[in-house]
Amino acid sequence: MNTVNAPHRSPDAIPRGMLIALGAVVLSTLVGVSFVRFTGIGVVHVPQARAVSVREFRFEDLASGGIEVRDARTGRVVHEVAPETNGFLRGTMRGLARERHRRGIGPETPFVMTGHADGKLTLEDPTTGRSVDLGSFGPTNAAAFAALMTSGQPGQSSDMAAPVTR
Repeated sequence: MNTVNAPHRSPDAIPRGMLIALGAVVLSTLVGVSFVRFTGIGVVHVPQARAVSVREFRFEDLASGGIEVRDARTGRVVHEVAPETNGFLRGTMRGLARERHRRGIGPETPFVMTGHADGKLTLEDPTTGRSVDLGSFGPTNAAAFAALMTSGQPGQSSDMAAPVTR
């Protein structure tokens, strides 16, 4: 019997042409993204709306597993996050605190929360320059921080007071 020694191909194998095409798509995507990042061409910059309210907070871990939120100006506790609740607030603050720790920065400088005229709410760490657009995580998550902007204001009968304006 005469048999031809043809290469055996698995039925699950991806055709070579397809692999080359996929590699070309990935490579062209990387080149395009790199071009935009390094040259700035095609980047859209949206101007920041003016700040309408600003508050500074310190977040302190409690032995119980909770978090105490203090107004940095007055030192008053404005909110206490119960243990094992409010995962978004905890995760956001953990990320900002991790960056401070990595850089050898302590908790002395408060975090700055700013409410903007367009409804945007940002949390900034002035020591690291990191800023988090809290609304980009959805309205429910942003509401956890938005409540801090109005809580614990002196002279108010409830925890929902007018924002501090600078």
